[in-house]
Amino acid sequence: QLQFVESGGGLVQPGGSLRLSCAAAGFDLDMYVIGWFRQAPGKEVEGVSCVSRNNAETYYASSVKGRFTISRDDAKDMIHLEMTNLKEEDTAVYYCAADHGIAGSFCRWPRIAKWGQGTQVTVSP
Repeated sequence: QLQFVESGGGLVQPGGSLRLSCAAAGFDLDMYVIGWFRQAPGKEVEGVSCVSRNNAETYYASSVKGRFTISRDDAKDMIHLEMTNLKEEDTAVYYCAADHGIAGSFCRWPRIAKWGQGTQVTVSP
């Protein structure tokens, strides 16, 4: 089980911005497709954005396209998610994860047995 430490969540007003970060714990990130996922109360986990090895492919959920930007820093084994123009419907616990495969498939059909602690993002007036 690949483990991560997520950070950067918080409370922000609609229209605001946040930057989430995720540190890989004890493994080399460059071997994996990586992604951000979220789970709102009472809803299933949703793939937000994923990026393949070497940035070969990037996927964004339609609900965040144009507002969120994913990036990976393999030298530092870090993943980031820049979130702008946040909406109340972005409120969720955000998780990062990694696997073998390609971005689109990973985001749509993640095979994650157990999610990490995540970081809470709350968008509220």
